[in-house]
Amino acid sequence: MRKHRFFCLIFNFVKKLIFIVLAISVLGLIAYKIKPVKRVVSAMVIEPKLVNEDSLSIKTRVNVPEGYKRVAYPKGSFQEYLRNYKLKPFGSKIINYDSSEYFWQHGHIGILEIPVPVNGLQQCADALIRIRSEYLWNNNRKDKIGFNFTSGHYCSWEQYAKGFRPKIDGNKVTFHKIAQENYSKESFYRYLNLIYTYSGTLSLYHELPRIEDAKNLKIGDMLIKGGSPGHIVMICDEAINADGEKLYLLFQGNTPAQSVHLVKNLEETSISPWYTLKKDAVIPVSNYTFDSAKFVRFK
Repeated sequence: MRKHRFFCLIFNFVKKLIFIVLAISVLGLIAYKIKPVKRVVSAMVIEPKLVNEDSLSIKTRVNVPEGYKRVAYPKGSFQEYLRNYKLKPFGSKIINYDSSEYFWQHGHIGILEIPVPVNGLQQCADALIRIRSEYLWNNNRKDKIGFNFTSGHYCSWEQYAKGFRPKIDGNKVTFHKIAQENYSKESFYRYLNLIYTYSGTLSLYHELPRIEDAKNLKIGDMLIKGGSPGHIVMICDEAINADGEKLYLLFQGNTPAQSVHLVKNLEETSISPWYTLKKDAVIPVSNYTFDSAKFVRFK
């Protein structure tokens, strides 16, 4: 009887000991699981939300990071025009010129309200040429619309509107009046199609003034790789902090021709979609990497 009682006491003690060990283990596991969750929740609360999904312009779609403010530009300037460019609703997809969806939809946070012609001509440089030309058209500065062909020959809108057309023989280009004068908007877009055909990143790289000091960059300037193929993106917003450090937003077209889109910063996600820009730096932009950054500016 005593032996039986003794074993019962031992058995109850072991049961309690096992229960205590299990309880401590479970509590430790819960604490371990909760800790990273707390970290994630804290990060979500502390990190500012830089993208406003319900906004329909570049300026209202993207907030500036803490400690920064937008650089002021005059009303009516090209810089303010770009900053306030209209966007499609958040989540809109990049669409190719043939109405198909682009294969990768994870590098943008906005689609600009720019039609993509079905002719496939409005590629990366062409999209920026269009944006610049439409600004000049809408602000009664049509006499400033003109671009070099890759051959180096200048073709202006005024010349085209008067009926002059290029005759191209290899690298030799001459202009001849073979059409009636036509200053309509339809004629303007036919002119742009001509520019898209004979101009590109290479012509812009050689034609446009270069920016040697990245500290002088402003909205409307472009990061460019001239070539065939090359690539080009445009600065569409600018912010600065008390130390004079600047951040920029970028948009791009692409080859094949597709929706012009406001790109994410996939490298510096803490400030995305803002970018830091430096001359000769390696700068990945969505689906392209500039291995030695160069900058140009429209005249």
